[in-house]
Amino acid sequence: MQVKTRLRFLIYFSAVIFIGSLGFYSLGEDWTVLESVYMTIITLSTVGFGEAQPLTDVGKVWAIIVILFGVTGVAYLFSEYSKELFRLDLYRRNKMLKSVKRLHDHYIICGYGRMGAVIAKEMHEKKQHFVVIDFNPEKIRKIEECGFLYVEGDATLEETLIEAGVEKAKGIVVVLNTDQDNLFVSMSIRTLNSDAFLVSRCSVNDTSSKLRRAGVDKIVNPYVTGGHKMSELLLSPQLEDSVTITTPQQTSIDYGIDEIQMSELDQFDGMMVKDCRLREDYELLIVGIIDAKGDVKVNPSSDQVLHRDQTIMVIGKKENLDRLKELMN
Repeated sequence: MQVKTRLRFLIYFSAVIFIGSLGFYSLGEDWTVLESVYMTIITLSTVGFGEAQPLTDVGKVWAIIVILFGVTGVAYLFSEYSKELFRLDLYRRNKMLKSVKRLHDHYIICGYGRMGAVIAKEMHEKKQHFVVIDFNPEKIRKIEECGFLYVEGDATLEETLIEAGVEKAKGIVVVLNTDQDNLFVSMSIRTLNSDAFLVSRCSVNDTSSKLRRAGVDKIVNPYVTGGHKMSELLLSPQLEDSVTITTPQQTSIDYGIDEIQMSELDQFDGMMVKDCRLREDYELLIVGIIDAKGDVKVNPSSDQVLHRDQTIMVIGKKENLDRLKELMN
């Protein structure tokens, strides 16, 4: 609340207390100053304590007048407080919109659900400029707590996308709750920005072709991706990580990163990396060597000698990794 408003409020209630006390003191019989002030305070606060002394009819009328002035003051206080909250909210919104308007070559996240929150966190950690679009008040509160730029509104509306600077964005991810909304928003984005890299979530495979026709560059089905990853971990517990590369023709090529104990590849014991011919024969690349102490050497040279007590980290196509495993003891 502004200083002037606080001062007016303080003066008003001080005057009400003074005049009310003066009235009780003048109208009451043998009322002390303390009793008059006490009666005024309990009348204003409506706490329901007993009267200092029995009131005459004139005293009761005066008490009613004091109550009316007190209620008027409280109503005025709440009115000013509400105005102040509105002004503060408007100030924050305008400040946020000004910050968003200054962005260019930024990223936009449409939807702040579980996926959107993870994406925003990753973007923030990588120090990328981005803005989140969502209309849920609870999610907006969480976005504010994280300190992210946001536009409060419905991403299916073009004006909301324009507020987020869609025409100047270089990348947009659409992760709304339904495929219908994701498709509609993706189509709207493409009419406003034909160059931005567009990624969309898809829950049903039948929607993928529609999203592709709408101009989406990459389509992610979290259920398919998650199920595929979990089946890999179940069938190949030793598989530490994997990479899926999607070609422009939407053909997926799966690459795996595997740890292989050299004790299970006796034929390579004592050989240099280049003599193992993993690149030539299996299209595999040794990207790291873990020694017996657990120390990791990344990107070993071709002259590095391999030993039985080491573990090699190999990357390549999944089928080629499986071929190499056939050589294992």
